[in-house]
Amino acid sequence: MDSNGTDHLLNVVDVEATCWPGSPPPGAVSEIIEIGLTVVDLAAGRRVARHRVLVRPERSTVSDFCTELTGLRQHEVDAGVPFTDACRLLAAEHRAGVRAWASWGDYDRRQFARQCRATGTPYPFGARHINAKAVFTAAHGLRKRPGMAQALRIAGLPLEGRHHRGEDDAWNIAALVVGLVGAGSWP
Repeated sequence: MDSNGTDHLLNVVDVEATCWPGSPPPGAVSEIIEIGLTVVDLAAGRRVARHRVLVRPERSTVSDFCTELTGLRQHEVDAGVPFTDACRLLAAEHRAGVRAWASWGDYDRRQFARQCRATGTPYPFGARHINAKAVFTAAHGLRKRPGMAQALRIAGLPLEGRHHRGEDDAWNIAALVVGLVGAGSWP
């Protein structure tokens, strides 16, 4: 904590959810199956921790399309924790309710809000969400918001790990955040 009592750490979050090449099967809904979280020390300008939470879906299953995209298989997420427990873990272990957090775009924030409403789970995050994609776009003077992999190329950074894997994507987004912090472009 700094002298103002605020945390200089930022949670960078990326989720993967059940998905299909078209509409969900009858009765199924898109549900979070992996939460990747990287902690960035904004004062030091570096990534300091990396976490992964597998979440067991309750109203959908992992499709072949989803496995092809994320590498996640049904038996893996079956061993995960319920969504409510994942949200509690974010709050308890990662100070999600008080620490600012960032994601690449607004999908992750909206997916959490939607799933929390649907399940009656308290929203685990505080109000301080930063859309890292919007910050990157403005900092680089781009007209169109790039995907994360394209942003890494623009920034001259490698894609570490597997794209569309929550843990790896959070790590890569955090590298982009660190670059923005170093350039004085992070809010």
